[in-house]
Amino acid sequence: MDGLPAGYRPNVGVCLINSDNQGGIEDNEEPRSAAIRELREETGIISAEIIAEVPNWLTYDFPPAVKAKVNRLWGGEWHGQAQKWFLMRLTKDESEINLANGEADPEFAEWKWTSPEEVVEQAVDYKRPTYEEVVRAFRPYFNENGIAIGISNLDYGCFVVI
Repeated sequence: MDGLPAGYRPNVGVCLINSDNQGGIEDNEEPRSAAIRELREETGIISAEIIAEVPNWLTYDFPPAVKAKVNRLWGGEWHGQAQKWFLMRLTKDESEINLANGEADPEFAEWKWTSPEEVVEQAVDYKRPTYEEVVRAFRPYFNENGIAIGISNLDYGCFVVI
């Protein structure tokens, strides 16, 4: 994959917005396809479209305890994750969201719509700079209140799984 930093596990991130306003990349899979697949597997959402992409890979390093755990879980010796981030718009209503849709073991127990700033505030320390960069990259799609603009009068910010 072009521009992927050595020693980082390739990964995609999705910031989903609705029309009311973490996932690993498999071998030989393109980041855009991985984002759509991960969104479906982890949330049950199939009605979404990509509207923006952070052009470069964003990285974060794992703290030592996390690094030991994930390297046992995933195999390999990863420094952290290199993420390709996508802004996606939900094209149907939120009734499609199902965190236990049976395609993968549920990674999340709850979800909510929230502002991009709240996503950053609630991030664990080692991921916060990456999330700040994602919000900066997608800022042109949001108004001064963190509400998405220019896309069907959106009323909410980012979709977050907790």
